Amino acid sequence: MTETHSPQSEEQSTTTDRSSADLPPGPRGLPLLGNTLSIGRDPLGFVESARAYGDVVSYEAYGDDAALLFDPHAVETVLVSRADEVRKGEFETDFGELVAPEGVAFTEGEQWRRQRQLLQSSFTPDRVYGYADEMVAEVIPLLEELDDGETVALRDAMATYTLRVLTRTLFDLPLEDEGAETVRRTVTAIQTYASPRRLAIGSLLPSWFPDRVEREYEASMAALEALVDDLVARRRETDASGDDLLSVLAGAQYPDGARPSPDEVRDQLVTFLFAGHETTAMALAVACWLVAGRPDVRAELDRELEAVCDDGDPGLDDLDDLVYTEAVVRETMRLYPPITGVYREPETEMVLSGYRVPAGTTLQLSVYGIQRDDRWWDEPETFRPERWLADGDSSSGERTLESAPDRPEYAYFPFGGGPRHCLGMRFAMLELQLALATIVRHVEFDRVTDSLEPSLGVTLDPGPLEVRVRQR
Repeated sequence: MTETHSPQSEEQSTTTDRSSADLPPGPRGLPLLGNTLSIGRDPLGFVESARAYGDVVSYEAYGDDAALLFDPHAVETVLVSRADEVRKGEFETDFGELVAPEGVAFTEGEQWRRQRQLLQSSFTPDRVYGYADEMVAEVIPLLEELDDGETVALRDAMATYTLRVLTRTLFDLPLEDEGAETVRRTVTAIQTYASPRRLAIGSLLPSWFPDRVEREYEASMAALEALVDDLVARRRETDASGDDLLSVLAGAQYPDGARPSPDEVRDQLVTFLFAGHETTAMALAVACWLVAGRPDVRAELDRELEAVCDDGDPGLDDLDDLVYTEAVVRETMRLYPPITGVYREPETEMVLSGYRVPAGTTLQLSVYGIQRDDRWWDEPETFRPERWLADGDSSSGERTLESAPDRPEYAYFPFGGGPRHCLGMRFAMLELQLALATIVRHVEFDRVTDSLEPSLGVTLDPGPLEVRVRQR
């Protein structure tokens, strides 16, 4: 079935006269607390229930006024056509203060533009595609370590893999076991400390209240920052003339002759260590678990790999022909996007989908909600990779990827969009596609974890996702 819809035009969605536009509806919260406790208990459930109010839903949480956006046209307005009228805002910058305040993911204005221009050299197509062989090479020893019949937690295994890829490609160095453990421990501490549940609890406690989670977070961040400072110092002492990200940052100089501050360099590396392996590991773990429960999808992947790769492992030259593999990756990130929401704050009042949104409102662009909306997706809760193929064709033979022509562009945006789209998008997609194809060639997984019930930390948390290994 071809998925077609007749969406509201962007002009109708965003250009209502401000004086006549109403404020958006939304769930009534508790006095002072607003919807903080509802979000803390079940943030994904809150998003699902909020959709009943319409395309723009107002709520209050953590002391701020916010609005959930479920309209892809409004998302396009915020991220693209009127991107210069919004900023990251306090919600994101407050989180940035916890992780990497000088990192490119959280800076604004001229500082962000200078950083983005500097970092883009590490993510050009030629540079990223040059990492293909290393991405495949890193997954094979991980698979060889698995014993036939062994039960494996996919989340941990894929996090190990993606961290190895990141340090080998972008940093051009191996990370010792102690360093890798520091990164993993810090990721866990950040996920716990900045989770909606933890923020909700924290909003009810006095500032002086003893907080074990905060102490663990602070200790982990201090260890990670020390690790990164050591990596930068070692690179500067040896050779910072390479073209990997670590060398670029260690020897960086802006057009005006200024150099990034030590804090800025450290925060860029912390940003990529956190975001660059955590989100990809989550997506790859979920993809493997989904395939393990669908023999038909597994059989289709096997047919494609046999036709494209014969008896070898996949490589860059095979990428364009791994169409069904890419469809599996896309469908995984549609159902379970690692980043469930993108946040912005309008500097002046805006009208979105016919509703007036005051300046300073935290806009939550719901990746999770829009990508599961039955206006844009047939059977939105079902894992159907074939929806991404031209004419829904999943038979063997020549195939092409195609999205429904009448579906809005921003009905799918797991990497954000506009000027601030994810810098590592091409890197992540290449890694996901090649890693999944290599895993399918070498092993099969049988589900031990029966159902996927994700929770939300900083990113989507699918749980350990245990599977049993069958070597091929």
